[in-house]
Amino acid sequence: MLFSCFVSLAHKGSRRSFIKMSNIDLGDMRISYKAKDEAFTEDQLVSKEPIGQFSAWFEEVKNCKDILEPNAVCLATANKNGAPSARIVLLKGYGPEGFKFFTNYESHKGKDLEENPQAALTFYWAPFNRQVRIEGKVKKVSQEESHEYFKRRPLESRISAIISPQSSTVGSRDVLIKAYKEQLAKGDVSKPVSWGGYVLYHELVEFWQGQTDRLHDRIVYSRENNGEWKIYRLAP
Repeated sequence: MLFSCFVSLAHKGSRRSFIKMSNIDLGDMRISYKAKDEAFTEDQLVSKEPIGQFSAWFEEVKNCKDILEPNAVCLATANKNGAPSARIVLLKGYGPEGFKFFTNYESHKGKDLEENPQAALTFYWAPFNRQVRIEGKVKKVSQEESHEYFKRRPLESRISAIISPQSSTVGSRDVLIKAYKEQLAKGDVSKPVSWGGYVLYHELVEFWQGQTDRLHDRIVYSRENNGEWKIYRLAP
């Protein structure tokens, strides 16, 4: 009911209504983060390289019942003209080789990465007042690895990946449902050529922890030309 009222109001095109909506002030919306005695300091780092530190934080997050999808991460890409785009994906693996996710290569993000194979990932875990930013170059994983992961996906997810021309315009949900039923009847759930994985080879990883006094902690691992990691702190 509330949504239909909002749509009706928007369709009236009233300049007065638009002005009222555009003046909504969210300046006082804020919460408290960590206290001064809970700061994230350099002596708390558990590793001289970022994967070890990420693992330590991620293990804490995985055990938090208030976080439904600890591996949900915002993936930011840009096309050849530098126009940015961002969306949430699910991390499906990480290690010294980088951070892995899977998608349709012909999707918006897939086309971006074809033109500009660089990306950024951002995790935000609200109950911990923590985020992790990751930047680096992206490349496709092998077809063999993509096939192996595809076979592990639930049947419904495999069929959806097969019949959905991700990021393309479709006439209605009914079109997708019809295609889904037809594919299910065929019984063919082989991985499409246009579907597979990427790995982001991390060159910079920032660990952020929010502080109530807004002197947020930002500790960065940056890969040097010789492959070694430089660790430093950024101002909040």
